[in-house]
Amino acid sequence: MKILLIRPRPHRETIGLQHVMICEPLELEYIAGNIERAEAQVEIIDMIIEKKPLEYFIKKYQPDVVGMGGYITHVNVIKEYAARIKDLRPECKVIVGGVHAEVVPQDFLSKDIDFILEANAIKTFNAILEDLENTDIEGTYREGKKSSQETSFQYKFPARAKVSKYREKYYYMFHNPCALIKTSYGCPYNCSFCFCKEITRGKYFTREISSVIAELKEIPEKEIYIVDDDFLFSRERILEFCQELQANNIKKNFLVYGRADFIANNEDVIKVFKDQGLSAVIVGLESYRNADLDKYNKKTSLVENERAIAILKKYQIEIYGTLILPMDFSKKDFQNLHNWLKDQGLIFVNLQPLTPLEGTAIYQVYIKDFIIKKEEFEKWDLAHLVLKPTAMSIRQYYWEIIKLYYKVTMEPRNVLKIIKKYGLWDVLKLSLGSTRVTMQYLKKMIRGN
Repeated sequence: MKILLIRPRPHRETIGLQHVMICEPLELEYIAGNIERAEAQVEIIDMIIEKKPLEYFIKKYQPDVVGMGGYITHVNVIKEYAARIKDLRPECKVIVGGVHAEVVPQDFLSKDIDFILEANAIKTFNAILEDLENTDIEGTYREGKKSSQETSFQYKFPARAKVSKYREKYYYMFHNPCALIKTSYGCPYNCSFCFCKEITRGKYFTREISSVIAELKEIPEKEIYIVDDDFLFSRERILEFCQELQANNIKKNFLVYGRADFIANNEDVIKVFKDQGLSAVIVGLESYRNADLDKYNKKTSLVENERAIAILKKYQIEIYGTLILPMDFSKKDFQNLHNWLKDQGLIFVNLQPLTPLEGTAIYQVYIKDFIIKKEEFEKWDLAHLVLKPTAMSIRQYYWEIIKLYYKVTMEPRNVLKIIKKYGLWDVLKLSLGSTRVTMQYLKKMIRGN
């Protein structure tokens, strides 16, 4: 049996973070590393990096099964890929998974897609391989039926060797080359805008630290992105992790996602983690206004945001701040946000217009106000406007986003800091990627959509 696992290239309409980061396809590596059929020949193709067309790889490998995964922005791309695959190999079975498929699987319904992985992707993928003609397999999407969700993760490590030819090209900002590792599943919090907690249906569970350490020992890259929805949750678990890093003499640089309130209230843990390699944190700041934080059910405050920033800066840990931009923002609000970011000394920010994704608590609240169609999946990228601004035009709103990015990141003093820390070449490379993103925004601004 020949199995081809494909990561699709984003749609040209999607405002692409792939211009400033390309991370390894961890979910496909997990599938490849856990195929139970001994005779299976498995290949992974990363279409973000590959220059040849999809048809080249279908003809080359002649797969019996193709597996694909992606986010909401990939829905139309994956359907198009499936049609092209079926044109060349009608007998080939097409399996689709990923986080969007687990929350809104019906979006992938297509005559060209044979199976949609709704739950327990690795286990379900293997069940499909054992009976390719069975359309009633637990874990796949079946209208009127709901698959049960596992609350543990007892699988072999990802088959990273399957993407050995790409590994030097996987990076996140200045973390280059960068490898991914996942140590927990789901999120224990209940933010109204969050899609992450819906993937595991509100459940949260973790891997044993001993398993995480064993996997880290097999990863050659020094830069490690822990892709948990929230790694900074349990004091005890982080301290155990740090203790085991030291005991096993593991020297890595870690990028993690963490909430501001944990950082603000656990400075001692942050210090210990810094000593064991914590180099950067993606912090869900979300807003500089307490009213917004309350509206999002974030359960944090502006004071905690500012204390978290101060602690990370104290220990020279890079901060990637994420912020949600409300639709009632005026020019004055954008200016106030800029002033706040400048006062806090932040350089790297991700500005996300409020995007109520289907499956989240706020989706139904805003469904009547969407200015794009649900079927325009490529625009649901947390960068396009899906709601109409109330204090300015769509063009003006996009322009304010562009201005704010450049006023923060490209401020001369900040540019000099970045060059001094990371070197001119890496800064130029990232600047080129940022310019591509800016051009996409400018096109949105000109078109007004």
